[in-house]
Amino acid sequence: MSSLDVANSARVGIAEVYPNCEVVMVNVADGGEGTVDAIVDALHGELVSCVVSDPLGRSIPAQYGVAGGTAVIEMAAASGLPLLLKEERNPLITSTYGTGEMIMDAISRGCRNFLVGIGGSATNDAGMGMLQALGFRFYDVNNELIINGRGGSLATITRIDDSQVPISVKESVFTVACDVDTPFCGPDGAAPVFAPQKGADTDMVKRLDHGMASFAHVIKQQYDIDIVSVEGAGAAGGMGGAFLAFLGATLKKGIDMVLDAIDFNATIAGADLVITGEGKVDFQTAKGKTAAGVLQRAKKQHIPVIAIGGCVEICDSLLQMGFAGIYPILEEKVPLEVAMQRDFAMSNVTKTVGKIIKEFKG
Repeated sequence: MSSLDVANSARVGIAEVYPNCEVVMVNVADGGEGTVDAIVDALHGELVSCVVSDPLGRSIPAQYGVAGGTAVIEMAAASGLPLLLKEERNPLITSTYGTGEMIMDAISRGCRNFLVGIGGSATNDAGMGMLQALGFRFYDVNNELIINGRGGSLATITRIDDSQVPISVKESVFTVACDVDTPFCGPDGAAPVFAPQKGADTDMVKRLDHGMASFAHVIKQQYDIDIVSVEGAGAAGGMGGAFLAFLGATLKKGIDMVLDAIDFNATIAGADLVITGEGKVDFQTAKGKTAAGVLQRAKKQHIPVIAIGGCVEICDSLLQMGFAGIYPILEEKVPLEVAMQRDFAMSNVTKTVGKIIKEFKG
């Protein structure tokens, strides 16, 4: 179910108890999948398509959102792990060039404000590919231009040239959804932590981390920016660091980026109750996921928040968050294949919310 599927189902349950109740449905996301749809829906924008390079340089269609002068981009649409077969995964040779192409396409449409989700990448190129698409040039020790920016190229960079970067890129403002605090390189950096998920073996991880450290050294020498230990700089294989060092980006928690973009605080002002949730409500809910972000905003306005979930696993951290109630949408165990049926799940959301509203009414 989409965010709006759940909201519609909840609205029906509310209406059965309070037919005249005003219900406002808000499509939200946490910076990952669904972020583009959530922001575009709230800002009454549109989805546009362009042809870009996938992580291995093959042409693919990619979609992003445009609302006024703002572009909403999920890098996974161009540089995501799901775009590759399992046997194709190799962060030494994958590139974020396609993400840069998406940004340039949005710039050509007049966008100068960018909201970017960087989850789910297939890359560990420190954003080198993206930067090349934006006009940055990288040179090796022989002062020869490096053509293919990818993870395996990082260690060869000795000089960066930004003289060909269009003014439109330099004028653009970037806000990046980043929910990890991974540093750029080192034992807890991008390569050791995430590259194995992207197809890297032990030797690849060492090469990638060495390349990240080398690249960071060049950045420090040339721009006097030290990104080695910056929290979040290692996100998405170093994309966080690339956005920070070269594009002056602001890194935000994904849910905060989305809620700020859709003016969520103003939307819920004066509400009597907020209902949120996710597929599974458990200890991870407290770690910056959608429901946690919604709860935090509503608590500041003293609005009670109910959480519903397809599955609920109560734990101390969950209880301490401050929800007015946490409810599973299933009253009894059913086979997974039944629980996963869309119509069945939507019906259960309606029933659950109806019962919740009756409790509050009483």
